[in-house]
Amino acid sequence: MQSRVPEVRAWLQGLQQSITRAMSEVDGQAFAADTWRKEPGEPLQGDGVTMILEGGQVFERAGCGFSHVTGPKLPPSATQHRPELVGAAFEAMGVSLVFHPRNPYAPTVHMNVRMLAALPKDAEPVYWFGGGMDLTPYYGFEEDAKHFHATCRDALAPFGADKYPRFKAWCDDYFFLKHRNEPRGVGGVFFDDHFEGGFAQSFGMLRSVGEAFVPAYLPILRRRKDTPYGERERNWQLLRRGRYVEFNLVWDRGTHFGLQSGGRTESILMSMPPLASWAYQAAPAPGTPEAELLRSFVVRKDWV
Repeated sequence: MQSRVPEVRAWLQGLQQSITRAMSEVDGQAFAADTWRKEPGEPLQGDGVTMILEGGQVFERAGCGFSHVTGPKLPPSATQHRPELVGAAFEAMGVSLVFHPRNPYAPTVHMNVRMLAALPKDAEPVYWFGGGMDLTPYYGFEEDAKHFHATCRDALAPFGADKYPRFKAWCDDYFFLKHRNEPRGVGGVFFDDHFEGGFAQSFGMLRSVGEAFVPAYLPILRRRKDTPYGERERNWQLLRRGRYVEFNLVWDRGTHFGLQSGGRTESILMSMPPLASWAYQAAPAPGTPEAELLRSFVVRKDWV
């Protein structure tokens, strides 16, 4: 099984390059590459590349990171559903991205694909895959939500008719702000601890999801990136970005895993928007596009 790790690493690195290349073409600005390596004596060993674009024409902030690390002990966020692995060493690698467009009519998007191997002292290694993608609009467009979900569905279709309904529901459950009692956005697909059908089948599904990201998001971005907007739309975008920050810091297992395991803080927190705001009991006026987002889009529903 260990011999497959270089194959996964190479694919992840290629995925990072293909996604950032596609987004650079839209923005007109290149991503800066920040290559890093964990030094001996740090909690984790490993390396990675953080690709970051800030202050672009289309993206206010866009981060796409690759990391490959090993550690002596799985953090609590990785063993909360697998108590038998408490104390095991681990190896983890993945690509994670969050893109925050400048235009309020263009949605924020998140995608993550990863493999984790637990290495118990007196047992065989335990492998699993996880990931998915989800869309967080600030103004709702039904055609965008339907396109995003249809692309996710089609990427999972070769791996079983059950996958999209399961992973769509899992995404709805996961990307939910319990303290606000509201979804983060219109969802997408999410899966974790996945090893159905063995290594080849699970890795194949991971590749299909990762390679569906650009077809899922790019058409939406192209439609919305030049929509005229003013101060009202910008203020609403910043308020809704505040919700995004709340989810990532309070609920996100990936953020917790990185911080608990001694990961690289700058790379972990690249998902944060450059600007966000909060206002006490802020609520849009009835009948406005902002109210329509909350009524019809930031709700749990079937899009396809």
